[in-house]
Amino acid sequence: MSKQPKTVSQSRVRMTELVMPNDTNPLGNLMGGRLLQWMDVCAAIAAQRHSNRICVTVSVDSVEFRSAIKLGEVVVIEGAVTRAFRTSMEVGLTVYAENPFTGERRLSNRAYYTFVAVDQNGHPIPVPEIVPETPEEKEEYENALKRRELRLLLAGRLKLSEADSALREDLLRILHRE
Repeated sequence: MSKQPKTVSQSRVRMTELVMPNDTNPLGNLMGGRLLQWMDVCAAIAAQRHSNRICVTVSVDSVEFRSAIKLGEVVVIEGAVTRAFRTSMEVGLTVYAENPFTGERRLSNRAYYTFVAVDQNGHPIPVPEIVPETPEEKEEYENALKRRELRLLLAGRLKLSEADSALREDLLRILHRE
């Protein structure tokens, strides 16, 4: 079966959750683990929309909590597939905290999740290509390859000599700073 390419917008997801007492730590802030769970669900939906298959989480890039989300605030998680590879997809996520009374939003964090589409036996299967349309989507698409190579390098599945030359130069420059 031929897989037709899909646009980024076809995978786009927006999820909202209300931070309840059971979701918070003793300081009244949303627990990081709960947020990661919600982010994983949002990313999985985006990956499934793109592939029309069950998708499993392969990796989560570093997640920096920039702004605590408080009890009673609304968590808005936006995600979309940034690039599709043979069987895997990178999903970019942006998380906002929203004041339910004023509608004011602030950025809480960003992250990238990687998913693999699987068949009914849990074996990886090919996914459709993704077609970025906007300048932002095109930039995310290009940068996704660098992020993928970095993930593979860190996992020991790619040698530095096999990485893209620009990524290799960037990494060597970082490693040799004094």
